[in-house]
Amino acid sequence: MKKVTLFSALSVLLCFFGCGQAKEHVITIENSLDIARSFETIEINASDLTLTGGEAFENLSVKDLKTNTIVVSQFVDTDEDGKVDMLLFQPEIEANSSKQYELLVVDESQKPETVDYCYSRFVPERTDDYAWENNKVGFRTFGPTAQKMVEDSIKGGTLSSGIDAWLKRVEYPIINKWYAEDQKEKGAYHKDKGEGLDNFHVGVSRGVGGIAIKSDSVYHFSKNFTTWKTITTGPIRTSFVLEYANWDANGKTISETKHISLDYGNNLSKFEVALSGSESVHVGLTLHEKDGVDTQNQDSGWVSYWQPHEDSQLGTAIVVPKGSFISATLYDTPLKDRSNLFAEVKVNNGIATYYAGFGWEKAGEFTSKKSWNTYLESFSKKLNNPLIVVYN
Repeated sequence: MKKVTLFSALSVLLCFFGCGQAKEHVITIENSLDIARSFETIEINASDLTLTGGEAFENLSVKDLKTNTIVVSQFVDTDEDGKVDMLLFQPEIEANSSKQYELLVVDESQKPETVDYCYSRFVPERTDDYAWENNKVGFRTFGPTAQKMVEDSIKGGTLSSGIDAWLKRVEYPIINKWYAEDQKEKGAYHKDKGEGLDNFHVGVSRGVGGIAIKSDSVYHFSKNFTTWKTITTGPIRTSFVLEYANWDANGKTISETKHISLDYGNNLSKFEVALSGSESVHVGLTLHEKDGVDTQNQDSGWVSYWQPHEDSQLGTAIVVPKGSFISATLYDTPLKDRSNLFAEVKVNNGIATYYAGFGWEKAGEFTSKKSWNTYLESFSKKLNNPLIVVYN
C-alpha cells in the first residue's frame, strides 16, 4: 500500500492504490495525531478516480461507513471549464484512529439538506466590496470604484487593500441581509441587532491579513483590487480570486493576485498570493488603539493580537505553514493606521501561503487570549500534520 501525504488548506490529499475496475470507491482516512479532527476539508479530484459502468463524477456522494449515513459534500469546478472536477467533504475522526468512507451514487432522497454557509460575492450596491463568510466569521475588501472615489475626493470611498472583519455571532449567512439592510438604512450593519456588526476599522492598515513589502524599513502595499472572480460557494467552501494592478515597492515592481478560500467551521481564511518582485511578504494585523497584547510563536509559525474591542474583546491571527514562516515584527508608528503586527512569509515558487482570521468574544467561542491562542496552536498542528487518505 502506497501512501502519499501532501499539503493543502487545512485539507487533506489523497493516496491511491489498486483502483482497477472496482465499482466501489472506498477511502480510508488516517489521523496520526493524539487529538480528534474535524472541519478539515478533503479534496477528491475527478482525475484521480477510475469510474466504471456509466458512473459520473458529478453524481457521486460520500457515505460514512461507520454510521451508514450520507455526509454533506460539495462539488467545485476549479478550472472553470463548465465541468466539476473536485469533490469536498469534512470527516470527523477520533484521535490516533482511521475511518472509512465510500464514494457512490445515491437517490436524491438520501442526500442531506444543505445550506450555503460558505458564501462570497461582489457587492456593487455597496460601491464595489467583495465580501465572504462562513458559519463563524465574515470579511470584506474593497474595489476600484471605492478607490477612485477617494482619489476624486468623493465622499464614501475607501482606499485600502487591507482586509476588513465582519463580526458575526450567528451561524446562518448574513452578507446579503446586512447589505440589504444598509440599502434601506445607511450604516445599518454598524449596529448590532443580535447578529453582530461591522465595527472593525481598517483604513490603510493591513486589517486581518493584508500584505506589504518591506524595503529600507518602510512597508509598501497595493491599492484596491481591480478585478474579481468567484470560483465556488456552498456548504463547505467558498473561494475566489482578486487581482491587483502592479505596484511599486521602493523601485521594485510587484504583481499580486490573491486566491482566497474559507471553509466551514474555520475562523481563518486561506490566502494563496501569487506574487512577483519579492522573495517574501509581510502579512499584517492592525494594532488599532495599540491597547492589545501580541503573541509571536515562531516555532509553530503563528502570531496573534488580542485586544479590547468596544464592549467586547477580539483576537486576530496569522498562521503560516511549516517552512514558510520567516520572522515576526511588532511595528509601532505614530502614523495613523500604519501600526501592524507583521508575519514575514516566504514566497515559494511564486506563491505566498498563509491563513488569517479572527475570533470575537461576543460570538461565544473565544473568551480570552488563552483560548484564542490554544485554537491557533491546534490549527497549526493540524495544518502541518494533514490527514492521510488512502484509496482502496
